[in-house]
Amino acid sequence: MRVDRVALRGLTARGHHGVFSEERERGQTFVVDLDMGLDTRPAATGDDLSRTVHYGVVAEEVVAVLAGEPVDLIETLAQRIADTCLRHDAVQEVEVVVHKPEAPITVPFEDVTITIKRSRA
Repeated sequence: MRVDRVALRGLTARGHHGVFSEERERGQTFVVDLDMGLDTRPAATGDDLSRTVHYGVVAEEVVAVLAGEPVDLIETLAQRIADTCLRHDAVQEVEVVVHKPEAPITVPFEDVTITIKRSRA
């Protein structure tokens, strides 16, 4: 069965993630894009928010992860965000993209991202 998609783009917060001490001390901006897979038919049939994912709540939870306990790797950060999304009963799968546009790279660049896909299965 194909699932429907609920997406959030550009969730932004200041976090203190990174391997280097300057990243931990001064912090930097992180941006997240989410694409959650779920069956929205039960919610649509009954016009019932409790039968889908409340994307406002998910947004707040993800921003809290970004601004929360520091980790060294954006891979770890992406996994924490995926776990947060999958705690919502309706969400069957999630794709998480973490952007680190202020990464400590010595050459010109626009962005660093990691993309992970996780599911209940």
